Amino acid sequence: MSVLPEIVGRDDFAALIIRTDYDNEAAWRAVVAEATRPWGPDGEFEARVHVVDDPVWAGATPEAVLAAVRRDEELCVVFVADGATMQSVHHALLALDIATEDEDLDPVYYQELIDSPPAREFRTTPAAVHDVLANLSIANLDFEDFAEAALADPEGVLRPV
Repeated sequence: MSVLPEIVGRDDFAALIIRTDYDNEAAWRAVVAEATRPWGPDGEFEARVHVVDDPVWAGATPEAVLAAVRRDEELCVVFVADGATMQSVHHALLALDIATEDEDLDPVYYQELIDSPPAREFRTTPAAVHDVLANLSIANLDFEDFAEAALADPEGVLRPV
């Protein structure tokens, strides 16, 4: 696979959704429709989404996606529409943590990370991406909080509150 392109023109407040699977157009349309609906308790917030629908991303692994999007210093999470997304009934996107570990970590904390690494990914319905992005952006919740909530779901999927 060649080097993936840089994402340009993304609004810092828009959820970034990258399509990596091109086998089910109807499922993809459902993902986009759900992700672009107004959100919030009463649907009072506009859904801001930056969709990357370019076959150059077809088959990209989570690692390749992360390598490509880490150039965006304002990004804290990326959502991937992969094969599992397209095949599942709820079209759960793969949420990937963009954060990299700081090289100047406290040795005790670093050892804790080695012994019990934090979750770096989880599945979320397209309708929940805005809540995830909003809370991560203002540091109201950590990525691990969302990953734990997803794992608590019987299907391992974060759903809107």
